[in-house]
Amino acid sequence: MFRSEEQRPMNAQFAVRVAILGGIALVLFAAVFFRLWYLGVLSGEEYLAQSKDNQVRTIPIPAPRGDILDAEGRVLVSNQTSVSLQVRPDQLPQSTSEANRVLKDLAKVADLPYDKIKREIRQQTEILPANPVTLESGIDPKLAYAIAERKDQFPGVTAGEVSVRRYPREELGAHLFGFVAEIDEEGLKEPQNQDLDPGDRIGREGLEQQYDDVLRGRDGSIRVQVDAFGRPQEEELKELAPVPGNNLQLSLDVKLQKAGEEAMAGTGLPGAFVAMDVDTGAILAMGSYPSFNPGVFTPPVDTDEINALTDDPEVPLFNRATAGLYPTGSTYKPITALAALGEGVLGVDTVITDTGSYDLGNGLEVTNSGGGAGGALTVQGALQISSNVFFAIVGAKLETQTDEGLQKWSADLGIGSPTGIDLPGEAAGLLPTPDWRNDLYEDKQTDRPWSVGDNINLALGQGDLQADPLQMAVAYAAIANGGSVVRPHLAAKVVDAAGTTVTEFEPSPRRQLDVPPEAQSAILAGMRDAAMTPSGTSYSVFGGFPVDIAGKTGTAERPPNPTQSWFASVAPYPTPEIVVVATVEAGGYGAEAAAPVAKAIYEAYFGVSDSGEESDVAAPATA
Repeated sequence: MFRSEEQRPMNAQFAVRVAILGGIALVLFAAVFFRLWYLGVLSGEEYLAQSKDNQVRTIPIPAPRGDILDAEGRVLVSNQTSVSLQVRPDQLPQSTSEANRVLKDLAKVADLPYDKIKREIRQQTEILPANPVTLESGIDPKLAYAIAERKDQFPGVTAGEVSVRRYPREELGAHLFGFVAEIDEEGLKEPQNQDLDPGDRIGREGLEQQYDDVLRGRDGSIRVQVDAFGRPQEEELKELAPVPGNNLQLSLDVKLQKAGEEAMAGTGLPGAFVAMDVDTGAILAMGSYPSFNPGVFTPPVDTDEINALTDDPEVPLFNRATAGLYPTGSTYKPITALAALGEGVLGVDTVITDTGSYDLGNGLEVTNSGGGAGGALTVQGALQISSNVFFAIVGAKLETQTDEGLQKWSADLGIGSPTGIDLPGEAAGLLPTPDWRNDLYEDKQTDRPWSVGDNINLALGQGDLQADPLQMAVAYAAIANGGSVVRPHLAAKVVDAAGTTVTEFEPSPRRQLDVPPEAQSAILAGMRDAAMTPSGTSYSVFGGFPVDIAGKTGTAERPPNPTQSWFASVAPYPTPEIVVVATVEAGGYGAEAAAPVAKAIYEAYFGVSDSGEESDVAAPATA
């Protein structure tokens, strides 16, 4: 009559549970089935391709960077290769304990103190955060092999051949070249770097940055078969050869560059110089003192040496030739003379009497250096003896009789704006104008508005004026060549590895000014007399020089600093080929410090010694 316990019918609640669980199991089974079908059928080819790719490794082959050459093709910057041990801090394990474990293992394998490794990582990333940290160069190849075979144990550690920049002439031209470093995240976002990858190296600062697209080649690669552990097999699948970068040939003359740098260093004071072709703007020599050896930025970097450079109060990394802004003193007088002659407030034969002082009112007056009176002067004679009184009167006339005529001619000659030289970091300077000072006065940033005294200050190269040696070189070149405001440039041409010229650089002038020939003649004659006649301001330096120099000294007041020494010149007179400008901080009178620097460059350019005899080697000038 009764069934056993096992034969009793299942109650309804339990049956529902079984049905639900069965349904869930069926759904899960269907999901797994369809996923497997998707992976195996629909995406099979894609994953098969990825599987094959996992068996191949692409090893980059860095392209050699192009050399930088002087005008004669001599090497100024090249490359050198060494086997280096490097750490990429961003690729170390994120866990501090794991990262320290890697570094401790590395210390044992490389036989380096662990504390030294940690210190180098900290110091080098502070100075060059985008660069890999180079722990040691010229390592034993066996160590490189050991690191390569144990990549899993040493993530973020590499050992292999590294190509770095080499500076065979050490400090020569240091401010012009810049350096090379690994591209950072910001650099990768720039449009011109879209084809680059993290780890690629680009030019930083100077010519390396300006012409990075010329000097940087195209990297190659090798595709190799690897086993399951990532170890390369013998078979090489494909090699893409790197394309070397092109060489950059400059207009720079090593002989002039060396003469200028040695003479500037001989002063023992900070300063800068520029030597430039009057007609084309080609830079023949340009330097800044104190200088540095750009090799300090070549891995492995000496952090103490770099810190010493960056902390030096005389800022040796600063290029005073293109960014050192100073009042120019009397070297501005030829610009004032051109403005006055061009605006018609002065004729070449106009006589102004220099009584020894010029009353500005309110107890202020302009006097000549030494307190003497020049007497009746034309513009030529005023330039010869550098009459402050003559040019103060001219500055006042330009203020009252023209609509900012001095500012107009100054701006047209390039004062107060970048020259456009092919170097990054050029400063604009400051050309003071009535609007500029009056705006400051309205904003309560100065105690008075513009006055005639400000224009007189500008006429004498004093006051608020801020210019650098390169701007003055461009202005003097325009006077000497008849009004062509050249665009200064260092690059002459691009040459490929086979020696074939790829590109030549001939930048067109920025503008052409209408310089009256009689004005040009009078100004150059006055500058020639200033350098070559006994009553001239730089006769003590150039008297008896076998080539006629047309030059102007300048002694600029620069409170609270000592006076600034200037010399700006062109040669040979009367048909100039070269313009040379030099300035020395705290150098005193222009003839004392700056003029001897220019003389050393002229000796090298014209191939004469201090005695006037022809010489193959320029004799360095003394301060």
